[in-house]
Amino acid sequence: MKTSLVALLLVLGSLASGQVPAPPASQPQASPAAAPQAPKKEIKDPAEYNAYVGAVQQTDPAAKISGLEAFLTQYPNSVMKEDGLELLMGTYQQAGNQAKVIDAANRLLAVNPDNTRALVLLAYNERAAQKWPDAKQHAERGLQALAKMTKPDGVSDADFAKQKAQLGGLLNSVAGFSALQTKDYASAQKYLRPAVEADPNNVENVYPLALSYLTATPPYDVNGLFFIARAANLVTDPKGKESIVKFGHNRYVKYHGSEQGWDDLLAQTKTTPVPAAGFTIAAYVPPTPAQQAADLVKTKKPEEMSFAEWELVLSEGSPEDQEKVWSSLKGKNLQMAEVQVITAAPTKLELAASVDDIDQKRGDIELSFPGAIPARSLPKVGDKINFEGTPVSYTPKPFVMVMEKGALLTKAAPAPAKKPPVHRKPQ
Repeated sequence: MKTSLVALLLVLGSLASGQVPAPPASQPQASPAAAPQAPKKEIKDPAEYNAYVGAVQQTDPAAKISGLEAFLTQYPNSVMKEDGLELLMGTYQQAGNQAKVIDAANRLLAVNPDNTRALVLLAYNERAAQKWPDAKQHAERGLQALAKMTKPDGVSDADFAKQKAQLGGLLNSVAGFSALQTKDYASAQKYLRPAVEADPNNVENVYPLALSYLTATPPYDVNGLFFIARAANLVTDPKGKESIVKFGHNRYVKYHGSEQGWDDLLAQTKTTPVPAAGFTIAAYVPPTPAQQAADLVKTKKPEEMSFAEWELVLSEGSPEDQEKVWSSLKGKNLQMAEVQVITAAPTKLELAASVDDIDQKRGDIELSFPGAIPARSLPKVGDKINFEGTPVSYTPKPFVMVMEKGALLTKAAPAPAKKPPVHRKPQ
């Protein structure tokens, strides 16, 4: 912000340098210029001319403010009114009186709603005061006015173009940063991208631009990851750099599926300020449930799988993989632990063995008993039980395993008991 403020004052000072109007009875001099140029202004009343020149030529800020305020009061319809207000606004800025800066800027906009210098100072001060909607509005108006701005007398085309570019960068920065604070991510990207292109080494624009891409819904990860890596290269504070690198690395792994290529991106963005045409980062595509089931059968024997893994293969796997798992389970006596009761009847329990089904209170096991369970031993809904039973059939979707020859076990279940895993499907 300090660097931007210095730049702002330099630009405004060069554009509003207190040019003196032509004295009474002088003839305006025509000068060819490539850029649109403001016409030469002339004060015809000698007293008015002397009052203006006397105020402008003061070197002490307090004396200049006094002289300009007196001139504007005495000559409210002067041809130099807009120029006088611009000088007054800049002098109040020089004197550090922000309240008067804002007052002068608003007075200036009443005279000319497209006065770029007034819009710049209002937008900048409102950003500093965290008045985000006002700052964005004045910055947007400033960008519109900048396109119509005429070149002051005595300023070269090259200097004028440079000054307009600096003002455009500042206005885009304010508009984009303010939009980011109100979660208007599209506008933040719209304005911060040209601000970065105008000043590629300014991390105060690069980092917010990265956030505008990464925190949008949906996120624009490719551009966001490029600029977060760029910001990591630009920030100089060690703690800040560490924090940005960690954040960028985590987002990269989440998007790409691994950290492969992250170090290359950091190296690339050290010298490359914006993504080249065609720049991309491959997105990670998670395996489908069917692919997960196929991989599971390749890496685990059925007797080594959890109940949730059985469920995954039997509901999502290929017919061959389903048969491979089911043939190892059907008719075998199985023992399971910590399974939740969904419904309870003397001869049949509906149970949930996977965490997902427990959370949804949905049964994935039907356990039948050869005889009625004594009333004193009948589990209550919500209880966690250990049991044994024999799988006889299953329904793939929604998955339910039917088991017979049920028997309740004590809490000290044998070691081979199957416990429900954290998730139904491997991540």
